[in-house]
Amino acid sequence: MRLKPLALAVALIAGPAAASDDMKAVLAEMKRLADRVDSLEKHNKELEKSLSTERLSEKEPEIATRLKAVEFQTLSMQKQARQIEALEGISVGASITGVAQRANRDGVAGFASRQSRLNYRGDVSVTLPGGEIGDIEGSIFTHFRFGQGNGVGLRPTYTSTPNTTAFQTNAGPDDSFAILAQAWYQLNVPLPRSGVKANSRESVKLTFGKIDPFVFFDQNAAADDESAKFLNNAFVHNPLLDSGGDIGADAYGFAPGAIVQYANEYNKDRAWNLSFGAFGSGPGANFSGSVGKPFMIAQADTTWRFNFLPGNYRAYLWSNGRGMGYDGIERRHSGIGMSIDQKVADYITLFGRYGHETSGKVRFDRALTVGAEIAGNAWGRAADSLGFAAGFLRTGSAYHRDSAALDLDGDGMLDPRASGTERIGELYYRYRVNSLFELTPDFQFIQRPGGDGGAATVKVVGLRAKLGF
Repeated sequence: MRLKPLALAVALIAGPAAASDDMKAVLAEMKRLADRVDSLEKHNKELEKSLSTERLSEKEPEIATRLKAVEFQTLSMQKQARQIEALEGISVGASITGVAQRANRDGVAGFASRQSRLNYRGDVSVTLPGGEIGDIEGSIFTHFRFGQGNGVGLRPTYTSTPNTTAFQTNAGPDDSFAILAQAWYQLNVPLPRSGVKANSRESVKLTFGKIDPFVFFDQNAAADDESAKFLNNAFVHNPLLDSGGDIGADAYGFAPGAIVQYANEYNKDRAWNLSFGAFGSGPGANFSGSVGKPFMIAQADTTWRFNFLPGNYRAYLWSNGRGMGYDGIERRHSGIGMSIDQKVADYITLFGRYGHETSGKVRFDRALTVGAEIAGNAWGRAADSLGFAAGFLRTGSAYHRDSAALDLDGDGMLDPRASGTERIGELYYRYRVNSLFELTPDFQFIQRPGGDGGAATVKVVGLRAKLGF
């Protein structure tokens, strides 16, 4: 306690008694201050002892408990930040799709009776960061697939299947083994090399590994996903490549390969790309033989806007040195194709594909598919969609000439002479139950299956259910 000089002088003048009283007061104040210092030192020691361990105790000072709580929150936030940083760039997708279908008696192989089949397929994909080389970024993509059920077995048709989701390994129906469907690495190189990456409007992508070629070629916004849109294989991909077999991939549709892509986005409304790919075919597709005589495909595509509505236009040509002819002889197959999708309204997308075989002995050498997808905005169900499509697969002239001398269906009898065009139609309605679950009733028909003008129309009804994120 501080005493003012004037007060001290007065005390001294007042005499010994007054001075004695003031001294007692000073000593008392000094003792109080000493006790206060002792108490603070005691609390400080307790605080130091409490903070020396991470454990909490009900006997600890309140300030220690609060400090530990703040420390724990800070460490937790740092841990979460490290976890987010570690997960940055990682994406995971998974879905399981089930289909129930029934084919009419005239459409079933053997014509025994109407046939009903169930199948399911699961897909899990993971994308990971693949490292950096300066401003060049890498990414890793892996895709696993499993399932059971081959779907309904139809009489011979040009389209390979009315149910492209059907997937079953060679282990048989009693086993549901997963396969490594895809595993590829991609490098994204911004151009020009001396420029600033953020200002780059050109790039080159290099991709190699085990790949589904249709991820990079023959894409279509309205008709390329059998788990959500059309089920018939003729509408999922170009029929000459997939149903016709010119793609040359393994039994599950995948093959080892490499792709080079150039992208130009100086004008977002007129972006364009060039792509070239080479893939193993025949025994090279399943790693059991040479990768010589590969399947090669080159594509040019561009994005256009009409009345501010986007559309994609793709043209490509292909060559497969190991194409399998209808006569069972391996020879080079070549062809050209186009894939187009264009929005004509905010909720209507039109699509079309065309394929033309230029060399090779194939059962059908022309393919045209057209259709539309209509979103449910007009009836208050924006997440739903209605799709319908028609396909025309023209019998090849060589096959028309030779077909009457062949037994392609293995029934011991010569097949009727194929002629004309196989006609295919499909109609579906995708109903969004919630953000993760969809139900899709589906109807298909195939007229003149396999180019047989005397064959009855094949009819297939089905229901697809998809759960995924």
